[in-house]
Amino acid sequence: MILLDLIDKQLVNLLQQNSKANIKEIALKIGLTQTPTYERIKRLEKSGVIQKYVAVLNKEKVGFMVEVFCQVTLLVHSKELITKFENAVNKIDEVIECFHVAGNYDYLLKVIVKDMKSYQLFLKNKLSVLDSVSNVQSTFVMSSTKETNILKLT
Repeated sequence: MILLDLIDKQLVNLLQQNSKANIKEIALKIGLTQTPTYERIKRLEKSGVIQKYVAVLNKEKVGFMVEVFCQVTLLVHSKELITKFENAVNKIDEVIECFHVAGNYDYLLKVIVKDMKSYQLFLKNKLSVLDSVSNVQSTFVMSSTKETNILKLT
């Protein structure tokens, strides 16, 4: 874990809200000049605290209307099958998040597709064909009350 001071935390919180904010704006808000603000950002990037900057899309506006959580059970829990499954899932575009979990199933996948037909094809041709998969349960999202990537640092 990397220890962040109060200014680093303020800086990271601001960047999470708007990563396109310019250095001058950010510096003004955190009470520093532009050069130390820039140097702090570069240090946070280099240390891996800031991994990357992305544009967050509105799924519906780009035609992705169906969001599904897939609970996946593997045939066996061997290192080889786990690695094989994870490598395969990482290559599937429809899977936007994959979590190895403890509980009634082994993996929780967050899948986003254009429509139900697309999900059917994904399940039939991409997920169910993986020889490490024993069972898949699908839970369809009806609506979302909160979606964020922001980790509020205090």
